[in-house]
Amino acid sequence: MDRQLEQFRVQELGDFLRTRRGRIAPEQVGLPRGGRRRTPGLRRAEVAQLAGVSVDWYTWLEQGRPISVSMQVLESLVQALQLNTNEREHLFFLARQQPPPETTQPRETVSAALRHFLDQFKLSPAAAIGSRWDIVAWNEAARLILYDFPHVSERERNIVWRIFTSAEHRQLVVDWEQHARRILAQFRTSYGRFPGDPYMTALIHDLLAASPEFRQWWPDHEVLRGPEGIKTLNHPQAGFLAFEHLMFQVYDEPDLKVVVYTPLEEGGTAAKVRRLLDAKVSSSV
Repeated sequence: MDRQLEQFRVQELGDFLRTRRGRIAPEQVGLPRGGRRRTPGLRRAEVAQLAGVSVDWYTWLEQGRPISVSMQVLESLVQALQLNTNEREHLFFLARQQPPPETTQPRETVSAALRHFLDQFKLSPAAAIGSRWDIVAWNEAARLILYDFPHVSERERNIVWRIFTSAEHRQLVVDWEQHARRILAQFRTSYGRFPGDPYMTALIHDLLAASPEFRQWWPDHEVLRGPEGIKTLNHPQAGFLAFEHLMFQVYDEPDLKVVVYTPLEEGGTAAKVRRLLDAKVSSSV
């Protein structure tokens, strides 16, 4: 790294640490206020005490000296300075030029705006997928084409579980093995962000017991990001369907992904989806 850029980085790191300790009163972290303080917030010695490092080392860090900082020490500073998620990530980028390891699963929420967005895709099945590969929101086209999501358990709404345990899904997807291998590689990539997560660990344990293919392919450690592509289905009512699929992240909820299946002209897919939707409306009247 250019020396000037490196100096800017360590200076930013020192300034950031000073501002964070300056906003915390001693009482907030269980320390006595003591005598008169020249500046608000914690003293350097108090931060060092809370983080379990020497006063000299922490002083050098704030002064922008080029010293190495371990992840363990950074996590100690996160706790000592009561940093939130965004501040924690910023600290890691300044100190190590890389994001922090994610140790817990985020809480996933689906806003009314996102649900409304999915509903705008009338002829395109669309769904929101959580970091554990659960379908957490969907539109009517997705319910009719892919799965009756509202009437199944949470486990059955997990994409990986359904792919490897559902005979119905094997019949729905054309070239099931290629599809299953691709999803498994994407799931392995997601799992790498949350190793040891209880939900995903239990899911993997159950899949190893339930699916011979999962048991055979999981040890391969194949990883893959979510590419665009074509998805072809053999729907029990509509017959052959072809979609172009696109997956993208939700800016406000980065652990949620939205997948949209756009009907292709091949096989008259759009017309078939429209007939399924019309039949559903007629049957509910």
